[in-house]
Amino acid sequence: MTLELTEMFIQVVGTSPVIQALAGGIIIALMNLFGASLILVWRDPSERALNGLLGFAAGVMLAAAFTSLIIPGIEEYSGGNPVPTLIGVGIGALFLDRADALVPHAHYLLTGARRTDAAKPKETLPVTDQRLAGVVLFILAITLHNIPEGLAVGVGFGAAGGNPAQLGSALSLMVAIGLQNIPEGLAVSVAAVNAGLDRRLYAAIAGIRAGAVEIPLAVLGAVAVATIEPLLPYAMGFAAGAMLFVISDEIIPETHRSGYERTATLGLMAGVIIMLYLDIALAS
Repeated sequence: MTLELTEMFIQVVGTSPVIQALAGGIIIALMNLFGASLILVWRDPSERALNGLLGFAAGVMLAAAFTSLIIPGIEEYSGGNPVPTLIGVGIGALFLDRADALVPHAHYLLTGARRTDAAKPKETLPVTDQRLAGVVLFILAITLHNIPEGLAVGVGFGAAGGNPAQLGSALSLMVAIGLQNIPEGLAVSVAAVNAGLDRRLYAAIAGIRAGAVEIPLAVLGAVAVATIEPLLPYAMGFAAGAMLFVISDEIIPETHRSGYERTATLGLMAGVIIMLYLDIALAS
């Protein structure tokens, strides 16, 4: 099954790591769009459901950071030397820390509108300057967090170098990022609707927002590691460190602030289990 999937992917997009990264970036952007579009049919997701889904996204990212980035970066591309990859982890976390410092947090948008306007939980709320400014900041923050995701996919395909034997790991990473993009896309759509924006309009542009970041960064990651091969373990560590920062600083606190931390924890465990299975199934 794994070999068939790898061969099918190569037949469709070819063996160029850059083209493969481009295809991977498009796929994860489309999955983000799918998640954002769920707001059209799942019009009022509960806080419990959102926390569980975001916990699942965190679990997928957590496992992927180690199995698809940190461990291969050390064992396969640094000759067992952990220093380059761990330096990358530190730089990636520091980058997201500084990026977050430039974007004020707006976590309340996920559920705050539902609590503040409890009498109108299912109505479209009027857009105010404060709400609109908040959702713009929230969307900008999420967009910044798409940076390591797109980069990780590109680095994964760049590391494979078009080699079918190593492509399974890149495909499992692509699937992992795509899976976590679904609840992330839904969460941002909920934030936009809570701020009073039209759900159809926002769902339509959500994929463009994610794709504008993830697709070019996926290509950039593949080009960078293909051009400067010694950069590979640093790049893998950077992507992993940035992802781990997002999990600890953003997703887990967000899912533990409204009383549904058990649901979020179970979601995280499910995400870890599924990602570990995918990593073994696709990379073997």
